[in-house]
Amino acid sequence: MAIKFAYLCTKIGNMDKLIGRDKECAELERCLNSDRSELVIVYGRRRIGKTFLIEEFFNQEFDFKYVGAHGMTTRRQLNNFQSVLNSYSKKKVSHLRNWDEAFHALEEYLSSLPSDRKRIVFIDEMPWMDSGKSIFVSALENFWNGWAMSQRNIMLVATGSATSWMKDKIVANKGGLHARITCNLHLSPFSLNETERYLAERGIEWDRYQLTQTYMVLGGIPFYYSLLDPELSFAQNMDRLFFNEGALLKLEFDELYNALFDNAELYTSIVQLLSEHESGMTYKDIFSSLSSKSSNISKAVKNLESSDMIEKWLQYGNKRRDAVYRLTDFFSLFYFKFLANNLSHDNEWWSNHLNSGIIFDWMGNSFELVCMRHHKQIKSSLGIRGMATSLSTWQVKPDKRTETPGGQIDMIIERADRIIHLCEMKFSTDAYRIKPEYERRLRERSGLFKELTRTNKTVVHTFITTYGVANAKNKSIVHSEVTMDDLFNS
Repeated sequence: MAIKFAYLCTKIGNMDKLIGRDKECAELERCLNSDRSELVIVYGRRRIGKTFLIEEFFNQEFDFKYVGAHGMTTRRQLNNFQSVLNSYSKKKVSHLRNWDEAFHALEEYLSSLPSDRKRIVFIDEMPWMDSGKSIFVSALENFWNGWAMSQRNIMLVATGSATSWMKDKIVANKGGLHARITCNLHLSPFSLNETERYLAERGIEWDRYQLTQTYMVLGGIPFYYSLLDPELSFAQNMDRLFFNEGALLKLEFDELYNALFDNAELYTSIVQLLSEHESGMTYKDIFSSLSSKSSNISKAVKNLESSDMIEKWLQYGNKRRDAVYRLTDFFSLFYFKFLANNLSHDNEWWSNHLNSGIIFDWMGNSFELVCMRHHKQIKSSLGIRGMATSLSTWQVKPDKRTETPGGQIDMIIERADRIIHLCEMKFSTDAYRIKPEYERRLRERSGLFKELTRTNKTVVHTFITTYGVANAKNKSIVHSEVTMDDLFNS
């Protein structure tokens, strides 16, 4: 199979060019050219572009491709597998009773192909094939260990949106697949830089203020970006995707969680709870709030974290058990803010509320999350990208007994050279102006932080804003600045 990396990763065309997957393409190229059989696992949340990456890289040229079906019985999965295999093979396969027989039939078919090249097998949405008591994983183990590995020219690529299943059953397999994975690719959402490049390929050249707003809603998920209409403004696209009658993403929330998790109700309860606590919650707090609903909260929290829906942040100066979980899936945050309880039936709701307080508040909170996801770009702008750092958050509740005021810092960057950045993140339409009262509160909070954490390191304020901090007498509190443009760096 003469597949060329340069062609596959820079395919000509506006819609089909691969953006932001350079490392993944390089790994696939390495596996394709190796002198051994390769077991490649590709996982990441739904709509992230797993299937698109594999199909584009291999230019749809597979020796066998099968797509698992969600919610289908083992019997129907096997029937489908048989039908697909028969469409590839000249030797028609008879009735398949189980997955052992299915993989044996696949082995016989692959053995009939030329052996002077890699034989490419693509199984899309593998977790959906493991239904009920199907012994799917053990059959896969037998196929790989008993035959495929010894051939030295098999490349099996498996994808899955159910990230927890992929990690638990395949990546962290303690049985026959232990240490058998030769390439492990976790697809993450696009960065702002990748978002800008992707949308430019589609003819969307909004300014970075609008692009950042877009990111606050769609969160770097390529499929969502593909639905944007280049002929419409950002606001018009918002109405089209979420508020118009028959809006393309109006039902996406339920479909997303039902596709990813068996007990979707529990997962959405956790996500909704975290959406109401933007500063985060400890596991203890989550459990105490939802323990009456389920005994599987620990597993659900773990699975949500694996699926990139929530993120665990250490609290500065506290133990790991005091870490807080934050809802970091932009789409879910947007859903609970604007869609879950919106009964207005206004087809242009977004356009009609552009200057409302609810949207401005949401943009401010979402920008903080954008900054936290782009902490590498922030470090680079500060000139410390190569320096060892740790990220954390910090919050203290007011204590009337000790007369201690409350305080919160969403992102702290602690450097190896004993400097601590207390990050302030502000989204505004022009240069941000620090008012005297705000400066006073920041100085008080900084003093409280140093007192309660007992740090003797240098503590400074770093402002991350859209267009910088306005020159004013209160600007002296600013040690360093990062702007929205800096967040778009690669």
